[in-house]
Amino acid sequence: MVGRALRSSEMGQALLPKRVALPIFASDPLSSVAYATQEILLVLTLGGLTYVHFTPWIAVAVVALMTVVVLSYQQVVRAYPSGGGSYEVVTANLGERAGLVVGAALLVDYVMTVAVSVASGVDNIISAVPQLHAQRVPMALGFVALLALVNLRGVRESGRAFAAPTYLFVGGVLIMIATGLFRYLAGDAPVAESASYGIRPLEGDAQLAGMALMLLVLRAFSNGCTALTGVEAISNGVPAFRKPKSRNAATTLAAMGLIAITMFVGVTTLAIISKVHIADDACRLTGLGEDCSTYQQRTVIAQIAAAVFGGERSIGFYYVQAATALVLVLAANTAFNGFPLLSSVLAQRRYLPRQLHSRGDRLAFSNGIVALAVTAGLLLWGFQASVTALIHLYILGVFTSFTLSQTGMVRHWNQVLSTGSDPALRRRQHIARIINAVGAVFTGLVLVVVLFTKFLDGAWLAVLAAGVLWLLMRTIRGHYDRTAAELTSTDPHTDLTSPSRVLAIALVSNVHKPTLRALAYARASKPDRLEALTVA
Repeated sequence: MVGRALRSSEMGQALLPKRVALPIFASDPLSSVAYATQEILLVLTLGGLTYVHFTPWIAVAVVALMTVVVLSYQQVVRAYPSGGGSYEVVTANLGERAGLVVGAALLVDYVMTVAVSVASGVDNIISAVPQLHAQRVPMALGFVALLALVNLRGVRESGRAFAAPTYLFVGGVLIMIATGLFRYLAGDAPVAESASYGIRPLEGDAQLAGMALMLLVLRAFSNGCTALTGVEAISNGVPAFRKPKSRNAATTLAAMGLIAITMFVGVTTLAIISKVHIADDACRLTGLGEDCSTYQQRTVIAQIAAAVFGGERSIGFYYVQAATALVLVLAANTAFNGFPLLSSVLAQRRYLPRQLHSRGDRLAFSNGIVALAVTAGLLLWGFQASVTALIHLYILGVFTSFTLSQTGMVRHWNQVLSTGSDPALRRRQHIARIINAVGAVFTGLVLVVVLFTKFLDGAWLAVLAAGVLWLLMRTIRGHYDRTAAELTSTDPHTDLTSPSRVLAIALVSNVHKPTLRALAYARASKPDRLEALTVA
């Protein structure tokens, strides 16, 4: 099932061209447009439909932030082509302890990426086939196992498996956006199935103002920032690109940013045009005309597809739902590439068990893949594969790494500028430093917002997990350091003592030439005792 073993010399054949690297490393940020808009709307409608008009402004803020982050990480892949991404940058410029903070945060976030992506993919399958609702958890666990198996087959195999679904999803969403906008401009705007529903505010009929309104908007913005998850994966995977590695990685990063922004803006625009209404609890919807306890709300992208293509029975609706569900499940592959690579770097530096640095028969980091699958599976089982429950644990690690890595890049450019003399090169380095400084400020502010708005909703679990992992990695490094100290030679003369009481045993089946040669070889080692052993 995993495939024949590969020789180490075949490693070069596994390097990725840009067209294959894009779906492998960028499937998470590309697919997150399927639920980023929905997460914004779910928060805004806590106050009722009155506050949905903030959606465009929140979307603009998310787009601006994504642009800054993409530009910032282009500087990272050019300056640090060896891989390791944020961890490498922070360790080199801010020290080992700060680097471990990033490493722990990213490892936790990679686990969350698998859990949220798979759970969201299952949600979209259920939107098309509501009868599968009872099988939510088994389906999610099955998808995680399938992803692990495909990745255990190696980079080339996973590239072939994941390239087509990602491009099919991007093509389907872009066609949906173009069709919906054309209908709107032609005077036949699509109307969502939930457009006629009202939404009862969570806090009764009171209007929000002041601090309460600001908190609502900030919380919606922090949820919308899920669109940025996975952006750093390309910087971690630079060594997997074909040469010139840095340039190809930077180009792929730019293409990913452009496509993701286009889709996010398009889906959000159509959600507003078609008047999609969605709530965290179906019983807060008014005008249903049926029992709210049994009503299954369709996802935002499902409602848009049905409105644009002419109903829930249309070919376009099923195509978008199938492609969305597939790419959301496969989006977890970003983590299946990022987690093993990062854990390998950490293991090489003795912060994780060294087995995580070893490649398997298919030249993939098999132990890291299995560890990620098991952890994510336990998380899905524990939270019943609920996107709403898992989303609060999400993106905290991403913005921790964003902030610290951009701060580290500013320090990197400061050091480079202190030694450089070429005017043209210094000008480019000044621009790069400005980009990274802006990125550090923006992502730092978002980190504070995310931590403030999500902490009590469950983000404290992610913080606790990252803290425990940080301590664990320090403990593992301490163990390896103590072992190395015990093995270190202090005096070569005393450490090179000859062995004593050597016993040599020769296996004898008969007295012939091979036996006599074996006995001669044993005598050459000058043993204290030489025994011949025969098995009757």
